[in-house]
Amino acid sequence: MRQEERLSLILEELSAKGSVGVAELAGKLRVSTASVRRDLQLLERQRLLSRTHGGAVAGTMTYELPLRYRGGRHRDEKRRIALAAAARVDDHVLTVGLTGGTTTTEVARQVADRQGLTIVTNALNIAAELAVRPNLKLVVTGGTARSESYELVGPQAEVVLDTMNLDLAFVGVDGLTVSGGLTTYHDVEAHTNRVLIERARRVIVVADGSKVGRLAFARICDLADVDEVITDDTGDPVELARIDDAGVVVTLV
Repeated sequence: MRQEERLSLILEELSAKGSVGVAELAGKLRVSTASVRRDLQLLERQRLLSRTHGGAVAGTMTYELPLRYRGGRHRDEKRRIALAAAARVDDHVLTVGLTGGTTTTEVARQVADRQGLTIVTNALNIAAELAVRPNLKLVVTGGTARSESYELVGPQAEVVLDTMNLDLAFVGVDGLTVSGGLTTYHDVEAHTNRVLIERARRVIVVADGSKVGRLAFARICDLADVDEVITDDTGDPVELARIDDAGVVVTLV
């Protein structure tokens, strides 16, 4: 198992339980206790946990997992979602907006070979991957960079987005419910993503099943602002049925 995957699993355990033990982690990860201790030291230096005698504790039971540790989670599901999303980018779609996130990053990779497409994004990691593609026109917003999500947010980003007209927007979320709508961890990020959504003629949420039924801190927008949700079949079936009943197309991959 790669270190990135180990770190992601350690943080998932912390998020779920609030504390972890070295011996328990070594058994689950099938590595030595010395490797686990080195991983915990690294995460402590990044202020993602506090080490204790024999393990570690999280500062809070729920927190935003940095993007660099999210790529290994639900990888196959995200790729299937991205393939389905890319199929929505037909010859009538000339401009596409992408918020940040691991699933939207997979969508960006699936459409990277399209000819004549204009991509608008506030995500630095997506921009870095697409900037070398001469077949695309890339527009990157300004703004303040968030280290957790690699997104550019705030008034500068929103001024740029407010001048755009997008055929299609793909939106990543941290939570999706009928009552709460689209939600994320950070309030300023939520507001910037809302502006991008408002500039799009069609809006598609791309999110793996773990996000369905979850409510994060900041509301991005109401579910009524969304045309389609593309997700996998591991999501809460009751909440998926509610989303479908609310008039939003639900596509399972």
